[in-house]
Amino acid sequence: MNTSVQSRDSLIGRLRWAFSDVATITQRNLIAVMRVPAAIVFVILQPVMFVLLFRYVFGGAITAPGSSYVNFLIPGILVQTTIFGAVGTAIGLAEDLARGLIERFRALPMARMAVLAGRTLSDLVRNVVILIVITVIGFAVGFRPTGGVIAYFQASFLMLFFAFCLSWGFAFIGLAAPNSETAQAMTFPLIFPITFASSIFVPVETMPGWLQAFANNQPVSQAAAAVRGLMLGTPHGNATWWTLGYGIVFLAILAPVATRRYRRAA
Repeated sequence: MNTSVQSRDSLIGRLRWAFSDVATITQRNLIAVMRVPAAIVFVILQPVMFVLLFRYVFGGAITAPGSSYVNFLIPGILVQTTIFGAVGTAIGLAEDLARGLIERFRALPMARMAVLAGRTLSDLVRNVVILIVITVIGFAVGFRPTGGVIAYFQASFLMLFFAFCLSWGFAFIGLAAPNSETAQAMTFPLIFPITFASSIFVPVETMPGWLQAFANNQPVSQAAAAVRGLMLGTPHGNATWWTLGYGIVFLAILAPVATRRYRRAA
């Protein structure tokens, strides 16, 4: 009886220390971001530029079925922004690896999962801030979601979860790259096709037939359809379930792969 209690207490203690380590690394990453205001401005400025570009330059030439184009656009921009924010996981880990910080973390008595989990969680927090900013900008340019407050929060949680799951794949890229510049370059061929060949900016029906099959069924289009449907209160089929399913599969595959790479890289 005493042995089982001690074993249980030991397990609880290990979990408590693991959560503490993750929280410490998350806090460290957030402090590092706050100390580079230029990086924060750029991360926020980029999606704002996309909003203004497509709203006022391209928006007049694009029609959205059953809604104004600005209502079609903003949910897609939010999905794109959270995915681009997840790319910061690759860049941050590549920088830590190049500076030798990963080796120092390995030398400390801390949970092995703390470095990767802390990085992905800090990038998730940063995504929350960006999501709030783009939401405010969206309202300023005419975005009017009609799905209700609860649905808006559901859509926000869905896209944040989806981006968090993807960030574990970017964590692998960051650990495989020799520096942050290479990590950023490695993410571009992956990010470009799934964001621009999707329903983020334009209806899939306007694309060539050979491209529609890919654009309709790829994960980012499903996420954009789910977020758009929830925010606008319009039918979106099984897009929410597909997005959750894609996220769970990504997390189940990419988290172990990134963790295995971390053990080899550190």
